[in-house]
Amino acid sequence: MKVQYTYCALSLAFSSTVESFTTILAPFGTRHRSAFAKSSTAIDATAVFFGTSTGNTEEVADLLVAKLNELGHEAPEPICVDGVVGDLKTEFSKYDALIVGTPTWNTGADTERSGTAWDEVYYGELGDLDLSGKNVAVFGLGDQISYGENYADATGELHEVFSKLGCKIFGATEIDDSYEHEASKAIKDGKFCGLLCDQVNQDDLSEDRVDKWVKQLVSEGFMSGGGAAAAPAASAPEPVEAIEAPPASKPAVEVIHSRDGWVGHDNGESTLWVNSENRRESYLTKN
Repeated sequence: MKVQYTYCALSLAFSSTVESFTTILAPFGTRHRSAFAKSSTAIDATAVFFGTSTGNTEEVADLLVAKLNELGHEAPEPICVDGVVGDLKTEFSKYDALIVGTPTWNTGADTERSGTAWDEVYYGELGDLDLSGKNVAVFGLGDQISYGENYADATGELHEVFSKLGCKIFGATEIDDSYEHEASKAIKDGKFCGLLCDQVNQDDLSEDRVDKWVKQLVSEGFMSGGGAAAAPAASAPEPVEAIEAPPASKPAVEVIHSRDGWVGHDNGESTLWVNSENRRESYLTKN
């Protein structure tokens, strides 16, 4: 999985030059540098974690990943929480943003209603994590006809648990006329706390609901690491045709100047342009 930064597609022809820019990127943090030399511990953009009892939640997780990829926000295959119990901290740390999903099974219970491995970690391993700064959105499934008074209740608990971990919650949705439930603990402040689907009675609506929700997340800045809609990226300046190499008495890499929201760093052979408003965006020009 590749990080969705503008510089992830840099040509290998500039690999040695890129390496020479490591020193100037130190103030921007290790995440900025890791995008040039991807490793197994590099932070990626978005991942979908889910629990399931019948496979329905996994079906919606697959739709979410497909839509993310379609819109250019590359994501790995959905990750079943059953396989990462005991290692949640490590798994969550690999991603900037998490989409987490659950079915509702134990409708009569006050807590731990998913009937999945989420119930095992809510008030133990998961509850002990600090996800400050992490972007999180929740989705859930339920049966509106057979369990209309408890529709997708477990989604509400999933939302509540993650809300206490310091993360930013995105993706609340309006309750439109297509829903037929009577009550739901997933309703927070008059809205669903995330995306709700019903694969038993309304599976034909799931794809459209997923499409609208992922586009909503994009508009809210979910993949951009912000708490509000991401500001438009600064326009890239025209490529610099030629910049003289710095004299021997000057540092090998120096800041040239700012232009249209971009700062150029020249090493005599190539120039790395960094977006001053979003330092995770940059591109390379050859002098």
